[in-house]
Parts: sequence; structure tokens; C-alpha cells
Amino acid sequence: MDNLYYSESRMVRKDEVSCKLVMGDDKKTVYAVRIGDGPIMQKVYEEYEKFFLTDVKDMVPEKFTIFPKKKLLQSKKTFFEKRRLWIQDVCQHLVDNQTKSEDVRRFFHIEAPDDDDNTVDLGPSERKTATANDFDFLTTIGKGSFGRVYQVRHKETKKIYAMKVLSKEHIRKKNEVKHVMAERNVLINNFKHPFLVSLHFSFQNKEKLYFVLDHLNGGELFSHLQREKHFTESRSRFYAAEIACALGYLHEKNIIYRDLKPENLLLDDKGYLVLTDFGLCKEDMQGSKTTSTFCGTPEYLAPEIILKKPYDKTVDWWCLGSVLYEMIFGLPPFYSKDHNEMYDKIINQPLRLKHTISVPCTELITGLLQKDRSKRLGHKNDFRDIQDHPFFLPVDWDKLLNRELKAPFIPKVKNAMDISNISKEFVEIQIDPASLAPQQLAVTHRDHDFENFTFVDTNRVLV
Repeated sequence: MDNLYYSESRMVRKDEVSCKLVMGDDKKTVYAVRIGDGPIMQKVYEEYEKFFLTDVKDMVPEKFTIFPKKKLLQSKKTFFEKRRLWIQDVCQHLVDNQTKSEDVRRFFHIEAPDDDDNTVDLGPSERKTATANDFDFLTTIGKGSFGRVYQVRHKETKKIYAMKVLSKEHIRKKNEVKHVMAERNVLINNFKHPFLVSLHFSFQNKEKLYFVLDHLNGGELFSHLQREKHFTESRSRFYAAEIACALGYLHEKNIIYRDLKPENLLLDDKGYLVLTDFGLCKEDMQGSKTTSTFCGTPEYLAPEIILKKPYDKTVDWWCLGSVLYEMIFGLPPFYSKDHNEMYDKIINQPLRLKHTISVPCTELITGLLQKDRSKRLGHKNDFRDIQDHPFFLPVDWDKLLNRELKAPFIPKVKNAMDISNISKEFVEIQIDPASLAPQQLAVTHRDHDFENFTFVDTNRVLV
């Protein structure tokens, strides 16, 4: 789809409304609306329709009162486009003619005009967007290839977040722009799944990109596993069920995760797992569609990736098998310090399991770690195959998704700022606030590599 916010050939006027289809399927269609260069507002179609019926129906011409309806034999693409145009036209009319209405200003997050000024500020208000200067940087809590993760506190609300700060220069040098933008897209489409980290804001300046995320301070699964050596089968089942739910949800959205490992699984203060870091996700993977990019973490790579063959969503189920194996036995299934030797084992060596685990657990791991993806558990019905496996018979899936089950392990967390579960390797890294929140680096030029990166979760802004 064409970029609806910016164009090389023209400038976007301050009050111009643009609308973009973010996601469309049989269950839900999501549209993003933007006024000029302001923040992106993202809502499901029904929210726009409800706003129209409840608040502004009497403010618009009669031609806008007829909602787009799907006609017989009409394609989804055409139907979604009609909805998009309807939203864009209605919003444009309201912005052009009805900005004195409190309901309109509230819906679009428009600041009220001064009595002495006939112009309306349609840009982002201080309350509805964020910059790095809105936060106190407290502690380093993570480190990656392109930047670091910090525990931060919002200066006004005092709420604690995790802020991921990435260097644009490093991203460009490594040709990772597409992966970063894919991560942003996945984050804004998570719709607050209980086992996926949620994005509150994303913004940028001339040098850096910023993700403001849920702060989860129960520690990495990796750290707990290192300390305890291995987990019980029951505890491993609880974590594996959460991971499977998260992967199944991503697959339902046509996304392959591709980087499942204990380092990307964080515990919250209630002992529930949350999947983080979506930098290697692959979007638009409908049905049995395949891709062939070589990526992931060596210990958890599926055979087809190592062999540079086309692969599909089943690579994530291989990774689940590897992580489950590691939780129970303490190391990944084909581990070797020598990567070439490990790759050879993954491709050629038969899986060996100790007899200390139950038959259902043995069968699940064996099914997930099938070297032939066409025989791998999850190949036929994806998440449903995993959910229906006898190993998960004790799991009440509804209660799990509603977070109503008591976790088998509750990390010791005193409060939101507690960093006792964070690796000292990260905590000891000194913070340079001047470089993280520079005063003179606001984006005043168009950065085409990272267009539309900015995001505000309007459903829970700064709460």
C-alpha cells in the first residue's frame, strides 16, 4: 500500500487527514489516522463508527451517514478500501469544520484553540505524545546489537517503563531498517496479548529510535534457568503453554517470530512469561507461505534454516521444542560450543531424551523437534496441534489467558523500580542522559528510512 502520510512530491499540510489500513481480516479491521505531521491514532473500525453515531452524526453532511457495506462478491480489499476512504473523508470534514467541538477535539487529541487566535494546533500535544526528555533514565537493564534498554520513569506520571534506544547509524550500517520497522509494526499490532510485551510509545530524533514498553522486572527466563540449572516438568509446562499461546497469536496475525530463546522471555512480578524483542519477525506469512532468510540464534535454529531451505511458521514450533528441552534438561538439545559441530548435530544427529521425563513430555518434544517440517507437530493445525497435545492436558487455557492461574514460581519483586532480578552485567553500565535525551535533536527533516515510526497508544496514554 502506498504511504498515505508522506510523499516525496508534496508537503503534508498541517490539517490534512490521512488514513491507512493497518490490519484487515474476518475478525477485525484496524485503521490508523494522522493529522498533518501529528501522532498516529490507531483504532478498530467499530470505534470510528461508534464515534460517528454517538458524537458527531449531526455535524456532517448526509452523504457521510451511509456506512460502507460489503456487497455480494465484493473483494475484502475493495471493502476495506471503501471503509478507509469513508473514515478519511469524515475525519477530514470534522477537522476542517468542527474543531470547536469538545467531542471532536477529544477524539483527535486536538488542543483547544486560544480565544485570541483563529488557528488550531493540530500537532501532538504535550500530554498526548512523548520525547526522551519526558523521562528520567534510571538504570541500564539490557543491551543489544543496536542499542540498550533502560529502566525509565515518566517525569509527570512517575510510571516506570522499559525504554529501548537504538542507534539509527548502526541500524543503517547493518542494513537492518526493515527489521526495525517490522518490530515496530508487530508491537503496535499486539493488541495487548497477555504474553506479548506492549508498546506505549515510539518516537525518534535525528540520531536515535525509542520504544517505550512495559517494564517487566521479574528477570529473564535465561537468568533463572542459569541459576536453577533446570525446571520441573510442571513448571516447564506452564511456561511452554504461555509461549505457545504467544506464538499461536502471532501466527494468527501471519507473523513468524524466528528468535525464540530464554533471553527473549521475561517474567513479570506475578510469575507470568512475556515474549519480547520482535526484531527478527517476518510479516505477511499467510497460510503455508515460506521465506528463506537465514536468521535466528544458533542454538535454536531449525534444520531447514541451517540448510537454507524455504521455511514456514513451523520453525517457531522447533524453537519451542528446543526451549522446552532446555528448561527440563538445562541445555539446548544439540548444544555444542562449536557452531559448525552444533549445526551438523541439528541436521543429522537423532534426538536423544533421558527416561526421567513423562511419556507425554517425551512425545511433545519429539514431535516439536522433527527435522522434517512436514512431520513436525504444528504443521497441520498450527497452535491447535500443540494445545491439544496430552502434555498440556492439565492446563486450563482460558484461565491461563486470563492470568487466573497461580504461577509455579513468583519472582521476588519489591516494587516497580526493583532491579534485583536484572543482570549486574547490564546494571553496571553507566548512563549518559545527555546523549539519550539531547535537547537539540528533534526531527525537523523527513527521515524516509523511518517514516511512520512514531506511535502513541491512545487507549492508555501516560497512565
